[in-house]
Amino acid sequence: MTQNASPENPGSSAPFKAAPGALAAMILLVSINLFNYIDRQVLSAVVPQIKESLLIHPDHSGVVGFLLNVLTRLLGSNPDNAMVGLLGMAFMVSYMLFSPFLSALPIKRWWLIAGGITIWSLASGASGLATTFGALLLTRCFVGFGEAAYGPLAPTILSDYFPVEKRGQAMSWFYLAIPVGSALGFVMGGLVISAGLSWNWAFYLVLPPGILLAVFCLFRRDPSAALKTQKTVTEPTPAEKKNIWQAYKQFWANKAFRANTIAMTAMTFAIGGIGFWMPTYFQEYRHAGSLGQVNMIFGAILVVAGLSATLIGGYVADKLRLKLKGSYFKVSGWAMLLAFPCTLGMLYAPFPFAWVFVFLTCFCLFFNTGPANTALANVIAPQQRASAFALNLLIIHAFGDVLSPLAIGAMADAAGNNMNAAFLAVSGLVLVGGFVWIFGAKHLDEDTRRVATAHE
Repeated sequence: MTQNASPENPGSSAPFKAAPGALAAMILLVSINLFNYIDRQVLSAVVPQIKESLLIHPDHSGVVGFLLNVLTRLLGSNPDNAMVGLLGMAFMVSYMLFSPFLSALPIKRWWLIAGGITIWSLASGASGLATTFGALLLTRCFVGFGEAAYGPLAPTILSDYFPVEKRGQAMSWFYLAIPVGSALGFVMGGLVISAGLSWNWAFYLVLPPGILLAVFCLFRRDPSAALKTQKTVTEPTPAEKKNIWQAYKQFWANKAFRANTIAMTAMTFAIGGIGFWMPTYFQEYRHAGSLGQVNMIFGAILVVAGLSATLIGGYVADKLRLKLKGSYFKVSGWAMLLAFPCTLGMLYAPFPFAWVFVFLTCFCLFFNTGPANTALANVIAPQQRASAFALNLLIIHAFGDVLSPLAIGAMADAAGNNMNAAFLAVSGLVLVGGFVWIFGAKHLDEDTRRVATAHE
């Protein structure tokens, strides 16, 4: 039976099957991504304890003292929240700066990922050993460096294993580790606090699993070798590897890539900053429970809402691909528009009713995860995907969650310790992201068709 051509897969009559080892590779990559986000969010889960231990009481000198003085003068008030935001910023600055360069290294992709996992796992363990705010800031930079070796490569490997017809669902399984891993990070932090342990233990616990996953990566085979007979992956020439800046200009000229990146940047600024402050916000500002309690509740909500939204979003976008032009963008955009009123309900509804809006907000925000990243892979030639994902990561983080934890903390400090005002100021970017995806949908089919036709 011949399959009908579609806007996003024109002229396909016999879709390729997944490459050998695709399932095992996906399980490993999902597991790595899970611990990746556990490590990212466990910091947010113990922010109040870190603030109490390393920031409020000790006297600071050197770089930390300088930053405290500068922020105090700029804000005209106590800059504790802004200083804590620097921890999130330090990680993201390191991550986004090194992603483009590490992804272009002439090293086997699985080996590069293994090295990155090892570095970030060791740095996470070292975070628990930090006795000063400056030391913790430095270890978070190394965590970002390690994750930079993994972030751009993992989705490109997954894209190489799966054909376009199944890529959306495969990406959704990969990115479901974001809400689940984030939730487990909050839960782990909550359990550590509830058990009466110091915040340091939250970082010690993520070290052993990371090292084990790094070892597994060393035994994986790169999918490009298996796919050469299917002509879905083409190895870049030495000239292509050298002309990385020319490639970046080419990516940005791609209208679908550009719209997707702008929308993801707006979303990343909003949810990256708000997510960083959530446990602190629930406990200190909304008095929704103890830190251990709010971490457990928020973690449970994030698992259910994020897991279901990520899987359903990828499934819906794949199903609509044959019927709705630009389905991956339109699904992402409408979900973001629905997230905005839910965010307002989360900020102003009384607890415990506000937890309902927390669930709805998380569901809508994670609905775009699979579709947006699938669209990114579909509009870029296979041999250029690692560089394209690296550029995308550089932009969305440089103008997104690199700035937002610090920005929200600074706005809260400037508003008299009013976190609601800070959240409200950045939540409008959720609307911006939604509209950019919807208006950018008109370019998606054309750019996807061009790549599919060139690599038939």
